[in-house]
Amino acid sequence: MRIVLLGPPGVGKGTLADHLKEKYHLAHISTGDMLREETKKDSPLGREIKGLMEKGALVSDELVTRLVVQKIEHGLDLKRGFMFDGFPRTVKQAQDLDAALERVHAPLDCVLTLEADFNVLLDRMTGRRVCRKCGALYHVTYKPTAREGICDVCGGEIYQRADDNEKTIKARMEVYNKSTAPIIDYYAQQNKLKKLNANVEAAEVRLAVAAVLK
Repeated sequence: MRIVLLGPPGVGKGTLADHLKEKYHLAHISTGDMLREETKKDSPLGREIKGLMEKGALVSDELVTRLVVQKIEHGLDLKRGFMFDGFPRTVKQAQDLDAALERVHAPLDCVLTLEADFNVLLDRMTGRRVCRKCGALYHVTYKPTAREGICDVCGGEIYQRADDNEKTIKARMEVYNKSTAPIIDYYAQQNKLKKLNANVEAAEVRLAVAAVLK
């Protein structure tokens, strides 16, 4: 099974990806994780990426595509199946992804796009908290930690990402609507697109996905 997860920031792609990884044993390819890992190196490239992410701007297509293609050609078990979370983000990236997968004879099976109202996304993202040590996700209202500021999983420090504020979220949504939303039409023309309502609880989204993938 080879899947792409689409949707605006905060729609729940990461949560759904964790579920699909566990249930279907798929490799999870998150470009967000790949880019954040680069920022931790504090290299010139990492600092550039960090600045772009905090402003809500997209990292260049060329850089992200290069990271993904390298993963496909050298670090991916194609027989196991995989899903992309956060990529592609533009039609050009979608075309480059199709070309790379064609070279390794592993075309996409399905593209799932999660859709939610802006107010729902804003509430989820401004309340989101992350463990600085292990990356576990929490929410101040819907999934608080047992002890304030302490990760339930590893005991690490919980913090709010710099880009999880209303101003940056609005900027990211504008970027998404301009650059990423056209991908929906691109995959719809290939008859691979499946739309899912993400205004509901994660459990309902999982049921809808199970029906699609059945």
